[in-house]
Amino acid sequence: MTRHLLSGCALALMLAGCGPVAVQAPARADLGIEVLRLRGDGPPKGPKDACWASDVTPAVIETVTEQVLVTPEIRDEAGRVTTPASFRTDTRQRMVQDRETVWFRAPCPDTMDMDFVATLQRALKARGLYLLPLSGVIDAPTRDAIRRFQAERGLDSPALSLAAAQELGIVSTGLDQL
Repeated sequence: MTRHLLSGCALALMLAGCGPVAVQAPARADLGIEVLRLRGDGPPKGPKDACWASDVTPAVIETVTEQVLVTPEIRDEAGRVTTPASFRTDTRQRMVQDRETVWFRAPCPDTMDMDFVATLQRALKARGLYLLPLSGVIDAPTRDAIRRFQAERGLDSPALSLAAAQELGIVSTGLDQL
């Protein structure tokens, strides 16, 4: 009896340690840190066997509109407005950021076959970003889904980045990247 009691106590102690386990969702990649802004033409040099994609970021132009006082209001001795103030609208634009070419690591073109693209579409579909039947073709809806997936992560481009492909789970991630 004491043997059963002891094993029952040991089992109870073991189960007591089996409380709820907090599970965290995988962190979202910040794809913006993958972007390289280079002077000159062509992709970055190295690493060996790396493939690169580029995109052109649009210029950002800010329009500022303000009301400028031309003549102030005029009041009589009693404080009533006899002539209202007049204003003009001044509008000007300024360049906040120039258009530029950005580079980022991408899956190599030889891996982007029909099966790979169908897998990409399936992964985007699972996240509610691609709504059409799988075609295995990088078409406008696929590029739009890629852009929306990556834009939430800091890379507004329809070209698939290697980091986005890794986060989608469609290319392998090296142990040094975990």
